[in-house]
Amino acid sequence: MAEERFVEHDRDGDIHILRIANPPVNTLRTGVRAGLHAGIAAAVKEGARAIVLIGEGRMFCAGAEMTEFNKPRQPPSLPEVFDAIENCKVPVVAAIHGSALGGGLELALACHARVAVATAQVGLPEVKRGFVPGAGGTQRLPRLIGPEAALKIVVTGEPISATEAAKLGVINAVVDAPLEASAVAWARAHAGDSFVLARKREDKIKGADLAAFDAAAAALLKRTRGQESPKGCVTAVRASITHSFEDGLNIEREQFQKLVAGEQSFALRHIFFGEREAVRVPGLPEDVQGTPVKNAVVIGGGTMGGGIAMNFANVGIPVTIVETSQEALDKGLARCEANWQRSVTSGRMSQAEYEKRRSFLKGSTSLDVVKDADIVIEAIFENMEAKKELFAKLDKLARPGVVLASNTSTLSIDEIASATSRPEWVIGMHFFSPANVMRLLENVRGAKTNNIAIATATEVGKRIGKLPVLVGNCDGFVGNRMTGKRTPQVEKLLLEGCLPQDIDRVMETYGMAMGPCATGDLAGLDIGAAVRKARGTVAPIADAVVARGRFGQKTGKGWYMYDEKRNRLVDPEVEAIILDVAEKMQVRRRKIEDAEILERLLLPMVNEGARILEEGVASRAIDIDVIFCNGFGWPAWRGGPMFWADRMGLKNVRDKLAHYAAATNDPNLKPAALIEQLAASGGSFAAGGAKSAA
Repeated sequence: MAEERFVEHDRDGDIHILRIANPPVNTLRTGVRAGLHAGIAAAVKEGARAIVLIGEGRMFCAGAEMTEFNKPRQPPSLPEVFDAIENCKVPVVAAIHGSALGGGLELALACHARVAVATAQVGLPEVKRGFVPGAGGTQRLPRLIGPEAALKIVVTGEPISATEAAKLGVINAVVDAPLEASAVAWARAHAGDSFVLARKREDKIKGADLAAFDAAAAALLKRTRGQESPKGCVTAVRASITHSFEDGLNIEREQFQKLVAGEQSFALRHIFFGEREAVRVPGLPEDVQGTPVKNAVVIGGGTMGGGIAMNFANVGIPVTIVETSQEALDKGLARCEANWQRSVTSGRMSQAEYEKRRSFLKGSTSLDVVKDADIVIEAIFENMEAKKELFAKLDKLARPGVVLASNTSTLSIDEIASATSRPEWVIGMHFFSPANVMRLLENVRGAKTNNIAIATATEVGKRIGKLPVLVGNCDGFVGNRMTGKRTPQVEKLLLEGCLPQDIDRVMETYGMAMGPCATGDLAGLDIGAAVRKARGTVAPIADAVVARGRFGQKTGKGWYMYDEKRNRLVDPEVEAIILDVAEKMQVRRRKIEDAEILERLLLPMVNEGARILEEGVASRAIDIDVIFCNGFGWPAWRGGPMFWADRMGLKNVRDKLAHYAAATNDPNLKPAALIEQLAASGGSFAAGGAKSAA
């Protein structure tokens, strides 16, 4: 039964075809493994001259079925299936379309040969899930293409195109579509060839330069600060040089088993599955479809507006940038062109592809182009009155049923929508900077936003390569609201005994790309000061730093000094400012341990996240974690703030919050009601209830 359901066995004369049929991505679940094992034996028994292994649907195979991890494994195992393929008396040819990733590529590597269509890609992304390839990928791939080339593929986890794979020797031939017919023809033509299995190609690793390999590994590991799986990948690939194939497999398996059971892999899989869950909008009827978007307009050609427009042009959607003057428009278009040209110069994009993308981008100084738009995205400066004035104009120009979106990062979508006669078609689409690079898209639902507008923002977000997460309307939405609650503790830590470099060191050791002080310097300390002034709040140390003209990188000094290459340097003047403010406020400074620094920076965010869940601004805790890992530099291998809290235990979180609330006199640290509730019941954010933002 399993064979018939998951692997289809067909014949084209003396060429037998095994089709993996496990939609949507053909993972190697138990039924697939059993079907392949039985199918190989049956094909040989029936006199096949060659066997073509192909995937149905949109791809060859996405790899192992991760939902089977940490469960008793049912036979046959992947090694048993691979042994059956390698020991097969007739050649087995993998025919690849879409993707062959992880265990899918390992399956292809066990075959005698591999062919692919030009649009296919292959890769070993296990490192991004917190473990190493566990079915021979770190041993077969180096023997096929050489250890250093294999190392890069394994440690980065990035896929490569079929064309590049053919140049490296991963793929034997790039063939024309339709794939199955071409693969059968190729297999028939080469059935009599003498194939050397990947595992037996010792010439690629014999006499390898270990010093050069170690240098290449060290360079790759520099980019993976704190993450364990890249180190495990290096260990496993290195074993292909220093050990026999069988011993190398044992070392690979040891690394796999150690890492897959670890905290980091748990966190990475939490985010992996969470990203798939986050794009599903709770409460949105399945039959609701978004408005088709064939033409987009972006209002504002600055850094954000230009980046947003590039996303549309990148996928072939005509987009027009609107600016108030020809000079501003020319600058905006030139900025987009320069961004694309950098990709051409670096070799990541062809000149032809640049010209294709550029052809979809236009500019105008007239709002009249809005009349032809299927979606309009406002990306002007962050001022409520200016946005309301613009939306009132858009309301009169846009056709009925067209989504009017704002890229605001903090302002109320409801107030913006109030300037129109169609608040049900107004939604927030908060892109993150740089908008043409960052993956996260916070879609913000207003009180009156209708389901079609939500579906449109979600669908177009996915279409332009973003990760859309629906949130509710409030000051700062999810990410900015939560990070805003960390800021008072930064000020208090500086007052009580820390220096900026202490705070940043702790957060960067935790895995953040930049600590909060360095981030402030990058964004501009004067911006934060302006926000505090507008809200009537003070931060004595930060205000004193700004009063000295220290605005951050743009002035060459902020919390740090910056050289001509923008390297940050400790500045004694900052310590003097801090000590002066502390003395005036009669605060006795003390040494603050790293653990306390970390807790006081993360707990306020977790507490606010709990309030966000209580209010229904976020539908699920995983939505918050996905937002932070994709938009705020939180390392995915840490799983996000709510994951961090769950792993600490919410009773412990509650007790620490109460302790720091009393110790620092910060009412924001009083444990949220949801934390109190879950702590009392022994629950977690992952399993706890929350109101729906939809």
